[in-house]
Amino acid sequence: KVDFEVGDVEAALKDADVVVEGRYSTAYAQHCPLEPHVCITYFDEYGRLVIRTSTQVPFHVRRIVAQALDIPVKKIRVIKPRVGGGFGAKQEVLLEQLCAALTLKTGRPVRFEMTRAEEWISSRTRHAQIITMRAGADNDGSLRAIELKTIMNTGAYGSHGLTVVCNTGSKTLPLYRWPNMRFDASTAYTNLPVGGAYRGYGVTQGAFALECLMDEMAEKLGLDPIEFRLEHIIKRGEGSPVFKALGEGKPGVAQVITSTELATCLRRGAEMSGWAEKRGKPGSGIIRRGIGMCALMQGSAIPHIDMAAASIKMNEDGSFNLHVGATDLGTGSDTVLSQIAAEELCTRTEQFIVISSDTDVTPFDVGAYASSTTYLSGAAVQECAFKVKEQILERGALMLGADPVALKCEDSHVVARDGRKVSFGEICVHALYEDEQRQIAAHAS
Repeated sequence: KVDFEVGDVEAALKDADVVVEGRYSTAYAQHCPLEPHVCITYFDEYGRLVIRTSTQVPFHVRRIVAQALDIPVKKIRVIKPRVGGGFGAKQEVLLEQLCAALTLKTGRPVRFEMTRAEEWISSRTRHAQIITMRAGADNDGSLRAIELKTIMNTGAYGSHGLTVVCNTGSKTLPLYRWPNMRFDASTAYTNLPVGGAYRGYGVTQGAFALECLMDEMAEKLGLDPIEFRLEHIIKRGEGSPVFKALGEGKPGVAQVITSTELATCLRRGAEMSGWAEKRGKPGSGIIRRGIGMCALMQGSAIPHIDMAAASIKMNEDGSFNLHVGATDLGTGSDTVLSQIAAEELCTRTEQFIVISSDTDVTPFDVGAYASSTTYLSGAAVQECAFKVKEQILERGALMLGADPVALKCEDSHVVARDGRKVSFGEICVHALYEDEQRQIAAHAS
C-alpha cells in the first residue's frame, strides 16, 4: 500500500463548484515480442559459466544468478545477442538461473525457449488496475483538488508491483497543477499471471483514468478540452510536491521540469487535426466520427538509480571500437549511439565497430528500460567521444607543429587553419608507433 496527501482534499472538494467522479478499469496485456524468452548456458574453455540470453538487463542477470546460485560474479559471463523485442517483458531473470543450475549440475550446455503459450502464462503482463477518481474545480475553470485511488493486480508474485503502482500516481498527478492531491494505492496478490514491467510502467493506466476525468470535467464546465488543459499543465521551471513524495517504490526526489513543449504540441495538434472545425460535429447517419485528445507525461530514466557508461578506442585505419553496456532490443540503440559518437568526432557512422551488452568486455549499464538509453547512454557516449577528440587534436597538433586550439576535426581529419591536415588513421598510427606512444582511448559514465 502506498499513499500520500498534499493539502486538504476533502475540504477542497466540499467547497468546489463542480465535482466529477469516475471509475476506470484497465485490463491485462501481454508484450508479445516476436522473439520469446530464450536462454543458452554453457561452460567456456576456462570453465566459466556463459549465459547467452534474450534480456534487457545483462548486468542484472549476472548479479542475480551469482546470488541465486552462490557463484562468484567473476565466474559468470552474460552475453546479450540480437534480441527480437522486449518492451519490459525481458527486464527480469526468468530462465537464466534455471539454465545455469542445470549446466552446473550436468556440465552440459542447456537451452530453454518459451513457447508462445508459456509466454502468456509464465512471462509477465501489464498490471490490470481498477482506478476511482474524484476531482473538483470552480466555475471559472480553476482546479481545486483531486483524489486517485487504485487497486492493482500484481498476480502471484510481487515482481514490479510496488514500483509500477507508484508510477500510476507520480507520473500522472503532476501533469496538472492541483493545489490539493491525494493518492491511495494498493497491490493485490492473485492466482493469475504475474504483472511486471511493460511499456508505460503504470503511467498508461493512470493517464487513461486522469484524461477521461479531465474530459468529463471540461464538459461539465463548458470548456474546450484543449484550452482547459493548457490552462493547468505543468510548465518549464515548475515542480510538483508529488515528485518528492512519491518515487519508484520509495520516497522520491524533488524535481523541476527543465524541458517541455506540451503546450506547443497541443496547439499544433489542434491546428493540424482541424480540431475547431471537427469538434462537436459527428455528422449524421449510421457511422459518425468524433475527435478527441489527451495529454500525458513520462520520464527518461529513474533519478538516483540509473547510470550508463561507454568507452572508445581508436584503430590504425581511423576507425573506432565503441563499447557500450546499453542493450539494443531492436530499438536501434547501437546505431543511435554510433551516430552520436560520429557527430562528436566529425566522422562517419560506418567508422564505428559497436560492441554492446557483454559483461566481460563492455562497461556497466543498468539495462534498457524507462526510455533511458539515448538519454543516459547517449550522454556517456558523447562525453567519451569528446575526450577522444581532445586526444586526437593533441596528436594532430604534435604532427602538424600547431597549437591544438587552432585545429579542428573535419571529415575524419584534423585540419589546420592554413589547410594542412592529417587523417585519423595517420594520427592513430603515429600515436601507436612513433613519438610519445599511447593508445588513443577514453571512458565516460
